[in-house]
Amino acid sequence: MRLRMSLCYDAGMNIKSARFIKGIVADDDLLEDDKPQIAVIGRSNVGKSSLINSLTGQRDLARTSAFPGRTREINLFLINNKFYLVDLPGYGFAKGSGKERDWLIRLINWYLFKSPYKQKIVVLILDANIGPSEKDLEMLRALEKYGKNIIVIANKVDKIKKSELKQRLLKIQKVAGAHKIIPYSSDRKIGIKELTAEIFK
Repeated sequence: MRLRMSLCYDAGMNIKSARFIKGIVADDDLLEDDKPQIAVIGRSNVGKSSLINSLTGQRDLARTSAFPGRTREINLFLINNKFYLVDLPGYGFAKGSGKERDWLIRLINWYLFKSPYKQKIVVLILDANIGPSEKDLEMLRALEKYGKNIIVIANKVDKIKKSELKQRLLKIQKVAGAHKIIPYSSDRKIGIKELTAEIFK
């Protein structure tokens, strides 16, 4: 099986500015201004905030935490004054009350599947070291059902031995099917150019 990875990159496609705008939990006029929306989704503690920080070149743009489930809102970041990175709460959060977990799932489902907002791309982050979880597969199938344009990030590839990396990526590719896979590491700066190129297409 051949891995489908993007290796093309135009040096002119750069993130030159990025700033946090606001957190939302319901309809907001801001998302009706016709700027493209790039949604970032993944299970709790998969590295969403670190990915956003490495992608934008700003260490503290998105708050990182060792505690899963910190994001309680849909956080909007304006990139190059042209499009939004939409940071969704993590799914599969094991701690906290059942009411809180239900609220986060409803918030995710509302934005992705029930709201009037359309995403140019949904970036689904998987932990390449652990492999796709049941919740990851549920999210992937739901995104497919609703016809989303999906890019799969195989995150934390720096945690995997080189001798095992190919098999780990093949496993993810088998699950992802025809969707593009980008191996990524925020710490080692792997995959940043490839993901940036996809966002700017």
